[in-house]
Amino acid sequence: MDLIPRFQDLVAQVPEFVQPLIVALAGAVPFIEGEGAAVIGVIGGVHPVAAVLAGIAGNFLCVLVLVTLSSRTRSAIVSHRRSRAEARDATRVGAGPGAHDESADENADVDAPESGRKTARWVKFQRALDRYGVPGVSLLGPLLLPTQFTATMLTASGVAARRVLFWQGLAIIGWTTLLGVVVGGVVHTVA
Repeated sequence: MDLIPRFQDLVAQVPEFVQPLIVALAGAVPFIEGEGAAVIGVIGGVHPVAAVLAGIAGNFLCVLVLVTLSSRTRSAIVSHRRSRAEARDATRVGAGPGAHDESADENADVDAPESGRKTARWVKFQRALDRYGVPGVSLLGPLLLPTQFTATMLTASGVAARRVLFWQGLAIIGWTTLLGVVVGGVVHTVA
C-alpha cells in the first residue's frame, strides 16, 4: 500500500485549507476508506474533527456513486431479462402446442438463478447476508472488505439502494469516528 505514504506526503505539502480535500480523496480509495483517511489526516496535522468529517465525506460519496451505478445496472439487467423471458414465452404461446424454441435452450443457462456460475466468494457473501442481514453485513463488513465492495455487492444482490446507503452511511460514520478519536487521542497525548 504505497498510497498511504503518498497521501501522507501530499497532506503535508499542500496548504492547510486543501488538506481536508486530500483526506476526502483518500477516503474514496478502497482499503483506505474513511477510517484510513481520518488517520492519514490526523497524523498529517489536520484537526481530528476535520479529518474525520473529510474521511466520512470522501468514503460516503464514493459509496453513493457506486450504489447508484450498480442499482441502475441491476435494474437494467433485470428488466432486460424479464422482457426477453416475456418475448420467449409469447413466441412459445404463438407457435402452438408442441413447438420447440431452440434459442430458449441456448440461453437457458443465462436466466437460470442457479446457473452454477456463482463464485465461492459470492456464496459466502450471500450466507453472511442471510445470517446477519443488511445491518450486520454493513456494520461488520469493513472488518473484511472495503465498504465500496460491500455496498456494491448488497445492491447487486437486490437490496434497495436507500437501505444500503443508510446502513453503509452508519458504518462509515461509526468506524471513521472510532478510529479518528483513537488516533486523535493518541497523537494529542504524545504531542
